[in-house]
Amino acid sequence: MRMSRMAAVAATAALAVSMAACGDSGGDGTGSENPDVATPSFEAGTTMAELSEAGTMTVGTKFDQPGFGKLGLDGEPAGFDVEIAKLIAAELGIAADDIEYVEAPSAVREELLEQDRVDIVVATYTINPTRKERIDFAGPYYVAGQHIMVRADDDSITGPESFEAGDKKICSVQGSTPAENIQEYLADVGEQLVLFDVYEKCVDALRGGQVDAVTTDNVILLGFIADNEGDFKLAGEQFTEEPYGIGVKKGDDAFRDFINDTLEKIYDDGSYAAAWESTAGAFDDNTPTGPAVDRY
Repeated sequence: MRMSRMAAVAATAALAVSMAACGDSGGDGTGSENPDVATPSFEAGTTMAELSEAGTMTVGTKFDQPGFGKLGLDGEPAGFDVEIAKLIAAELGIAADDIEYVEAPSAVREELLEQDRVDIVVATYTINPTRKERIDFAGPYYVAGQHIMVRADDDSITGPESFEAGDKKICSVQGSTPAENIQEYLADVGEQLVLFDVYEKCVDALRGGQVDAVTTDNVILLGFIADNEGDFKLAGEQFTEEPYGIGVKKGDDAFRDFINDTLEKIYDDGSYAAAWESTAGAFDDNTPTGPAVDRY
């Protein structure tokens, strides 16, 4: 049962990678003030009712992506995805301080939902048909685009086509859409594509010269560029569109509808824009308006 699982998560949080929700901050890419908490009423037996009654929820997010989900010096994750999770929790009557965060690397996001280890995944999670075979998505709540980051002094790479000759290596993370997308441009995938579990290892490999580039979504790369001033730059133009969705357990249509309703609400009331401007907006001042949700 969900209540038993949530109690277990709370009991083991100190031993695992779960963290309390981030507190008030702002203006530095780490988050805005915590949202006001609603006093809702839900139909008995729904996920919303169970979470609201428990007064806590578990969220899978990234811990290594500036602007979206990155673990701070205080040991708490912060970023746009974290703010979106806090806004959803507030509509459930759950305070930001009562959210438990679990690191959700790209390769295990579906697994976290299937094993009931998290209630939702908000983790730069591109919606695609393969993933929808295993889990469901609310949203999208943001549309990114894949790009390439190189060392600041490297002018030899001008886009994904620069890898067709087979003499350059590029890094991404296991189980990610960018890792799949870049393969069509590689002469030898086994030799040219380097995969890690988190992007920070790719950044370290780029800095050390083990790879020639890193590829993921544009706003994530802008965060790494800002965090490593003067070391890196973008090369060429974005070459895909990546709609980010909120992962929920397969078949929980009522919960997915609730999250979609919440997204539409925060688009209209200004809290979505505020969440962006206080986090990823530190690296990209083109505040999105929020894409139309897909109520499939």
